[in-house]
Amino acid sequence: MSATLSVRNLRTHFFTKEGVAKAVDGVDFDVAPGEILGLVGESGSGKTVTGFSILGLIDPPGRIVEGSSIRFNGEELTAASPERLRAIRGAAIAMIFQDPMMTLNPVLRVDTQMIETVQAHVKVSAAEARDRARKALVQVGIPSPDERLRAYPHQFSGGMRQRVAIAIALLHKPKLIVADEPTTALDVTIQGQILFEAQRLCRESGTAMIWVTHDLAVVAGLADRIAVMYAGRIVELGRTADVIERPMHPYTKGLIGSVPSQNTRGHRLAQIPGMTPSLLRLPAGCAFKARCPIAVDKCNEMPALEEHRPGHWARCWRAAA
Repeated sequence: MSATLSVRNLRTHFFTKEGVAKAVDGVDFDVAPGEILGLVGESGSGKTVTGFSILGLIDPPGRIVEGSSIRFNGEELTAASPERLRAIRGAAIAMIFQDPMMTLNPVLRVDTQMIETVQAHVKVSAAEARDRARKALVQVGIPSPDERLRAYPHQFSGGMRQRVAIAIALLHKPKLIVADEPTTALDVTIQGQILFEAQRLCRESGTAMIWVTHDLAVVAGLADRIAVMYAGRIVELGRTADVIERPMHPYTKGLIGSVPSQNTRGHRLAQIPGMTPSLLRLPAGCAFKARCPIAVDKCNEMPALEEHRPGHWARCWRAAA
């Protein structure tokens, strides 16, 4: 089965007065129809910029560097015109932003925004577009959908606004959804409902999904595969169970070790020492070496992302250590 999305050597750099910030620097991955890929990492790791790059939402001074490839259903998006990208965004590829107010216009009623979103891509009547909007609100668990359609964004709680933003992303049943930490503002019950709906959507409709998050607990129960990012590069990639239960990269091990659990009650929480290096001044070789407990001289050279186990890749000289 061919991949819905195939990313190769993606490099998104920001050209500033202080220098070139390599926010994404040589990222490769595929997402198959119906698959959920969890993109995990600390703030500044490049995961959100990767999502924005896929949709062509990088503004100056940032740009996708020549030699990058983003193929969606066989079409090269890096060569697509702005008009073509606008036609794809929202219909074939949807994005759910972390901040719902990036999606919602505060001075327009919810029904106006959702109807316009439907009619921007398909020629249907306002009544049919409204019915589609109502069904989308029901799908994400919003009660009294007819009443909510007539409301303004400021009349919703933060979590409710996020659910409306998710509903808008589902309106056209896209082939690919890029979700940028969409459940951060939701309570645990609603978060579980949204995660269930995301899995059901991908399983039943074949929609591919990239779930951007820093929360390993979320992707552990949601994603089919996990890609761990650090300083603009993928450092580990594999099936969820393999990455969670048998991590190979020391950064992944650090992330998993820092998650609170019942086994750590009464003990100081583990943490990864140090800070993420500046993207303007990345060190030679492995960017994680200054924080790594098993670093050796060889780490001054950049390791390749290699398959150390079937379907399990890591960018580390000591992946088996």
